Amino acid sequence: MKLAGDWLHHSGTKALFAGLDAGGHQTLFVGGCVRNAVMGLPVADIDIATAATPDVVTDLCKRAGLRVVPTGIEHGTVTVIAGGKPHEVTTFRADTATDGRHARVAFGTDITVDAARRDFTMNALYARADGMVVDPLVGLPDVVARRVRFVGDPGARIIEDYLRILRFFRFHAVYGDLTLGIDPEGLSACAANSAGIDTLSRERIGQEMRKLLAAADPAPAVAAMAQAGVLGRILPGADPLALGPLVHLEMDLDPDWLRRLASLGGSDIEDRLRLSRAEARDLAALREAIGSMETPVVLGWRLGRQRASDAMLLRAALMDAPLPVGWQQDIARGAAATFPVTAADLMPDVTGAALGQRLKTLETRWIASDLHARRGDLLKS
Repeated sequence: MKLAGDWLHHSGTKALFAGLDAGGHQTLFVGGCVRNAVMGLPVADIDIATAATPDVVTDLCKRAGLRVVPTGIEHGTVTVIAGGKPHEVTTFRADTATDGRHARVAFGTDITVDAARRDFTMNALYARADGMVVDPLVGLPDVVARRVRFVGDPGARIIEDYLRILRFFRFHAVYGDLTLGIDPEGLSACAANSAGIDTLSRERIGQEMRKLLAAADPAPAVAAMAQAGVLGRILPGADPLALGPLVHLEMDLDPDWLRRLASLGGSDIEDRLRLSRAEARDLAALREAIGSMETPVVLGWRLGRQRASDAMLLRAALMDAPLPVGWQQDIARGAAATFPVTAADLMPDVTGAALGQRLKTLETRWIASDLHARRGDLLKS
């Protein structure tokens, strides 16, 4: 199979290959760029694997006038800026020791050994500079079928890095054929080794969950996570039941991982996923809105158009109830509304603490009117 695409012909990329080829070292595209090109998906990041060691890569690239940044030198990786584009260049390597999070590596020249240390067969594809695919582990059929499988023994790959459990579910959601179902051997290995998730940093877990929930339809993968006992280990008390209906209700909306996270429930989410203050605030607001009796108009005023829409979709998904007629127009009206009474309207007759209390009382009456009450009517009340 031969790949095509503008990314293959970028001037900087061609200059990088030419520089390494000048030293006589086998150099190939690898991983995500090859996988995405095979699947017909956009290619963003360019990863390159080579038989040249990092010091040789650095020397050859500098001779070619390219800028080199030693981003992961101990693992054989340097970033080469060529034609304004970053390329991550990594020496062929093998893992000599792993602890479930980090690996010690030995550099080599064997592409098959390099491929064997990768996580999934769809990430173990290589391609020459001309786009011709090199497939040492016969992973191409998995990519074409959109089938996510671990390289070799799933349990062994997981023990090398327990984050691969979460990546397995994310890759199924993003790249897998959802009609085929999840790979049973991989699912079984994730369930058997799920305790290893406790060794991962919450930042890494949070990053993976953000990516997973941002997939077009993460519901089947998250349901499989629950089945394997992985979801409950990450988010105790989480329930994936409403996620599928929520995705269906979203229709043409862009995926929003936080909206989907709110559908799962669970305890201590903010800390377990290391949410930012803004994310934690939005999540709390959505949870409160789901259980409140506030109308779409009032939600629009309180939360703004986007989060009010999220709250309405979540209510419908969690309560298995239809969305009310005209709810989007009501939210828009609320989002555009401004409480019509100001402190200046009440002064100097009312001041101090009494002023704040009076404003609060009038605001409550305005909300009770579904934001219809006018300034004059409120001041007369």
